[in-house]
Amino acid sequence: MRGVLERIRRANRPPFHAMTPQAAREAYVKAAEVLEPPRAPLARVQDFSMPAPDGAPLAARLYASSAAAALPVLLYLHGGGFTIGGLETHDSLCRQLALRSGGAVVALDYRLAPEHRFPTAVDDSWAAMRWLAEQGASLGLDGTRLAVGGDSAGGTLAAVCALHARDLGLPLALQLLITPGTAAHADTPSHQRFAEGYLLDAVSIEWFFRQYISEADRTDWRFAPLLAEDLHGAAPACVILAECDPLVDEGLAYADRLRMEGVPVQLELYRGLVHDFIKMGRAIPEAGQAQQAAAQALRQAWNTPS
Repeated sequence: MRGVLERIRRANRPPFHAMTPQAAREAYVKAAEVLEPPRAPLARVQDFSMPAPDGAPLAARLYASSAAAALPVLLYLHGGGFTIGGLETHDSLCRQLALRSGGAVVALDYRLAPEHRFPTAVDDSWAAMRWLAEQGASLGLDGTRLAVGGDSAGGTLAAVCALHARDLGLPLALQLLITPGTAAHADTPSHQRFAEGYLLDAVSIEWFFRQYISEADRTDWRFAPLLAEDLHGAAPACVILAECDPLVDEGLAYADRLRMEGVPVQLELYRGLVHDFIKMGRAIPEAGQAQQAAAQALRQAWNTPS
């Protein structure tokens, strides 16, 4: 991991916080899959759209390793601080999750800040989750075996989706939370310990937050699910964390609180690794291990054979 960080440092790319949001998006697309294995060929990769709450079409991509009907499905919400990222930056990861789990993965291109500030990403994610539950059969998917997942900001959105699903009475098979943000103010000890030099820097976190949300809204549970009044009854969780990640403390705190409120939790803490490691499979063997752990949790939740 140290060697990867050194290579990234030597590349001397401008940090996201020094760019405009559009330039940061373009830079992220160029660099996103450099450390990932080639995109795995799949039996089915299909672009389509789902409606946002205001009727706007949201781009989405379906991945499946077989052409079988009624596949269980994971709604995947990408990371990128609510400001960058999209279908292309997480294509390789979504292919791996589909290939390893045997189910389908639907990646959502939710609308980004600052053009679309909080709670637009939340509303888009909620709408996509409900659409898959109700209309997934139109794509050959089993909407009754639905999971939600995501990494980083997408992990936040997935956690919030799980609480919304509980409130709607919509049964979810699993919430897959990969290095999620769950707290309001980036003020845990891990934010200080790993503030600089561990890929996700404190100044970048603050930049992402400023693009997405006002200070007054940061204690809203739809941004900081750790502040939700009640987690009881949410879907079972698979939580994948990295030890050397500013977000690790709030990820652990969320897993602990889920457990205390009766939610089954599988926690995987990868020692010595940094934020976003799960997208570094070409360089870090633990990326594949984490992908396999996520896929196995999905298989168990969907009750599909290994």
